[in-house]
Amino acid sequence: MDEKFVAETKEKLLEQRAAILAALKAQNEDMKNLVKPVESGDEADVASDAVDRTLLDSLGAQDAQRLRLIDSALDRIRLNKYGICLSCGKEIPEARLIALPYALMCITCASAEERRNR
Repeated sequence: MDEKFVAETKEKLLEQRAAILAALKAQNEDMKNLVKPVESGDEADVASDAVDRTLLDSLGAQDAQRLRLIDSALDRIRLNKYGICLSCGKEIPEARLIALPYALMCITCASAEERRNR
């Protein structure tokens, strides 16, 4: 794999990681602010706060999953194994890595995995 491409991708992954961590930190602050008003207010306020909390939890879980994938990609870069499909061992095309820089598998293997999980 081209070293320049890997270095550029590493920078993008580090930027995405920093953005996710900042978003999770902000969500944590939002969650703290949501917990306070629940103690007072009418039923509509309580229901609205519960929906907001659920949404924040969901967004946090998605960000946490992306963070794990990004960390895994950064580990593979460090080990000089970035861009290698974890399933078949073939090189993942750069076009796929541009679209999804933390891809674990080539499109063929990822599609087969999705079919198995249905």
